[in-house]
Parts: sequence; C-alpha cells; structure tokens
Amino acid sequence: MFIGHFAVAFAAKRAAPSVSLGTLFVACELVDLVWPVFVLLGIETVRIAPGSTAFTPLEFIHYPWTHSLLMCAAWSALFGFGYSLVRKNFRAAIVVAAVVLSHWFLDALVHRPDLPLVPGGAARIGLGLWNSVAATLVVEGLMFAAGVFVYLRTTRAKDRVGAIGLWVLVIFLLMAYAAAAFGPPPPNAQAVAWAGIVGGTVTALWGYWVDRHREVLR
Repeated sequence: MFIGHFAVAFAAKRAAPSVSLGTLFVACELVDLVWPVFVLLGIETVRIAPGSTAFTPLEFIHYPWTHSLLMCAAWSALFGFGYSLVRKNFRAAIVVAAVVLSHWFLDALVHRPDLPLVPGGAARIGLGLWNSVAATLVVEGLMFAAGVFVYLRTTRAKDRVGAIGLWVLVIFLLMAYAAAAFGPPPPNAQAVAWAGIVGGTVTALWGYWVDRHREVLR
C-alpha cells in the first residue's frame, strides 16, 4: 500500500492536532524508511518479479525486521516513546505510535501472503488486494480522498504556501502512485531502495513545510 498509508497520516491530524503532518508522514512510512536501508545492507531482500501480483512487480522475500507484526509493533513503541520524550505529550505519542502500527495492517490487506507475524516464524499473512489493480486503486483512492478531506476539515491555510503547497503535495503523491502502478518495473532492488529513501525523505520534509503554513481549526 502507498497512498493508503498517507491517508492515515492526513486523517491522524484530527486525533493529534499538535503533531506536524511531517511527523505523521514519517510515522506512517517508518518501516518503509528503515526497510530500504536494510535492503541496501543485505539484511532484508526484495526481488523484481513482474507478475508476482497484478499491481506491483516487487516480490518481498525476506523482511522480518521491518514488516513482521512483532517488529512493526516494536518500531511503533520505539517511535511513540521517542516522541513522548521529546514533546512531552503522551496522548500525541499514542497517536503517532498507532499510525506506525497501522502500516502492517494496511499492508496485510494488499500484500500476497508474505508478511510474517514474528521474525523466524512460518506463518505469512496477506489478503492479496494487489491481485486486482482496479480494486487496489478504488480502495486506496477512497482512503486517500477521505484522509485529505479530514485534514482539510482540521486545518486551514495561513497563506498561499499553505494552500497551494498542500495541493501540489497531494498531486505529487498521486503522480508517484500512478508511476508505481503503471510505470515500468524498476531495474533492480537497489533502485527500489534508493527511491524509497529519497521519496520518503522528500515527502516528510514537504509535510513539515506545508503544515507550518497551516493552522488547526478551533
């Protein structure tokens, strides 16, 4: 899942208005920000296999340290604890931790059965929505529209940057999603990893920038 994760981040602004959209972007994509680093280090493995599912050519072979349920919960707790230490806001920390954990459950909806429950465990979870391009687009599209709608009802632009910057960000995410869905397969796993690192960094920084130019509605 891609824009579905960002949908959760946008919507979570309602539950934790003090948390920057950039932080919520980091939370929703945290395991996908760590995962490419692990791929580059050879700790986890992905293969380019067109036809693995109808929606994506990526075959996730080994990624228990980022995408098992147990480790996703551990990353969630770590991120929430760190946020609580820095910001001294326990309620907001719970929200950002929940956004991190939501990643596994949304991935479980779209992946084929390749998500482990625990590192080293045999069980694999995945409902396989990616086997249908149309169903994937509908589900993620509706989620993304709902998430952006909630964010718009929660905040308002303080200036032109807050208004235009948000919509350019939305368009950028949709274009990146379309490229992933309909573009050619990536050349290799390293290209996937670097794209994940660069893309995740850009969207997080963009989220911080836009959020600074918007204010929470009272």
